[in-house]
Amino acid sequence: MRERTYAATVLQLEGAVVLLTAAYAFHALGGAWVWFAVLFLVPDLSILGYLGGPRIGAVVYNVAHTYCVPFVLLLLWLIVPEVVMLRIVTIWVAHIGLDRMLGFGLKDATGFKHTHLQRV
Repeated sequence: MRERTYAATVLQLEGAVVLLTAAYAFHALGGAWVWFAVLFLVPDLSILGYLGGPRIGAVVYNVAHTYCVPFVLLLLWLIVPEVVMLRIVTIWVAHIGLDRMLGFGLKDATGFKHTHLQRV
C-alpha cells in the first residue's frame, strides 16, 4: 500500500475547503440546488477527449479541471454581470474541489490513471 504524503493530505484538505466554500457561495448567490446537482458533473464530460487518444484526452480533461476556465468566466462576469455566470463558476469550482478532495488530480499524457497527485 502506498504511503500517504503530507502534501497529498494538505491538497485533499484544501479541496474540501474549496468545495465547501464554493457550495456556500452558490447558496449565497441564491442558486437552486437542483441546478447545482444537474451541472455538478458537467466538467467530467471532458473525459470524452480521451476518444482522441491519451495526449488529447489529458489536455481536454485538464482544461476542464483547472481553476483557469472558471477564473476566465469570473473575469467575463465583470463585463457581463449576470448572476448565472457566478453560479456556474461556483459549481465548477466546487466540482474541482471535490475531485481534489478525493485525490483526483490533473491527468498525465501517459494515461488516465496517472495524475499529479497520485496514481489512481
